[in-house]
Amino acid sequence: MKFAIVVNEGPYTHQASDSAYHFARAALEGGHAIYRVFFYHDGVHNGTRLASPPQDERDVVNRWSKLAAEHDIDLVVCVAAAQRRGIVDAAEKKRHAKDADNIAPGFRISGLGQLIEAGIRADRLMAFGD
Repeated sequence: MKFAIVVNEGPYTHQASDSAYHFARAALEGGHAIYRVFFYHDGVHNGTRLASPPQDERDVVNRWSKLAAEHDIDLVVCVAAAQRRGIVDAAEKKRHAKDADNIAPGFRISGLGQLIEAGIRADRLMAFGD
């Protein structure tokens, strides 16, 4: 089965990101595929490379980056939600004349069309968080 996942909550304020990550890992271990993970609303905070959790805590952003690299998973951050929350990639940095970008490795910024496409191409669309 091919899954698409939507994460609507930030990495350290709600269980949604952890649940989505563990679901994705279990699905992959069970022989399923993850078509795309789409980060929406406060979920876009999962895609910032500037998060620096203490060494004895889980590094949610790094876990997503590693999972994407290991399994060639498309991690998409919603452009509108990201702009509202200060998450930018190199293109958005240039377009908005910012002095830096902060997108984490393995993540990319795109629009809601990516969520629609994921829902069409996947067998199941799983949403985590409100």
